[in-house]
Amino acid sequence: MIVATPTKYFMAHGSAEGVTELNAFDAALLRAGVGDTNLVRVSSILPPGCEEMEPLPLPPGALVPAAYASVSSTSPGEVISAAVAVALPKDEAHPGLIMEHHGHAPRTGVEEEARRMAEAGMAHRGVSIREIRSVAAEHVVMDTGAAFAGVILWN
Repeated sequence: MIVATPTKYFMAHGSAEGVTELNAFDAALLRAGVGDTNLVRVSSILPPGCEEMEPLPLPPGALVPAAYASVSSTSPGEVISAAVAVALPKDEAHPGLIMEHHGHAPRTGVEEEARRMAEAGMAHRGVSIREIRSVAAEHVVMDTGAAFAGVILWN
C-alpha cells in the first residue's frame, strides 16, 4: 500500500490528568484535538512544499501521520512538558524538519531544546532555514498527568 505524501500540517498540543498514565495521555490527545484518531508515529521529515493549515476536526478513527513528543508522570507537583519544532527551508524544494522533545521540566526550556535540535538538524543537511515554528504543552502533575505536542500531517 502506498500512502499519499501529506501536503498540509498543523501543530497540536495538550495536557491533562488521568487515572493512569495511559488515560492521562489519552486525555491530553483529546485536549489537543486529535484524541479520536489513530496517530501513526512518523519520523521527522516535513515534505517539500507542505503548508501549515488551521487545525481541523479529523475523521474519527482516521489513520493520521504525526511526529510527536509526549511525557507522563505520577509525581504530584512535578512539571512536565512536551514540544515540537518545525524548521522550514528557505528553498521550498527542500523538505522541512520536525524535532520533538519532552522533559520533566518547564515548557520554556523543553521548547527551546526542540527549536535548537531543528536548527542543528537542518545544519547537518546543509539547508538554510526560513523560519522555525514551535508549540509546547506544560503540565503540573496533580496525581497522574501527561503532556503532548505534535505535528499532524494531512492532505
